Amino acid sequence: MNRLINLTKQELLRALTEDDALKKLMQTLLQEVLEAEMDEALHAGRSERTTGRFGYRSGHYTRSLVTRVGKPELRVPQNRQGRVSTELFARYQRSEKALVAALMAMYVEGVSTRRVKAITEELCGHEFSASAVSDIN
Repeated sequence: MNRLINLTKQELLRALTEDDALKKLMQTLLQEVLEAEMDEALHAGRSERTTGRFGYRSGHYTRSLVTRVGKPELRVPQNRQGRVSTELFARYQRSEKALVAALMAMYVEGVSTRRVKAITEELCGHEFSASAVSDIN
């Protein structure tokens, strides 16, 4: 599944200087990873007819993922048998655990829940309510 993307220098500069450029880039990259994982698991690309195929696609479901550059909405591919699961979300769970540990440390050190909320919103682009911060601890 090699796809060539052609961009002019101006298009590339415009894409990289937009407000959500990193978020959009991350979303595109993660979406391609999800599609490649499904292709590999099924031993066939989308709409590809092969004799060695292990199953068939069955649409997508949406899932958001909290990352350092924002919260991209991803379309996670599904297969008919429901046996294919992605490793992408498991990899990012580790960084979420680090975020939760940092939230806990701030709370233990006496930083107010409202201040923790403001810090996480600034760093992650994702807002945790003051009560959610309290519940973590």
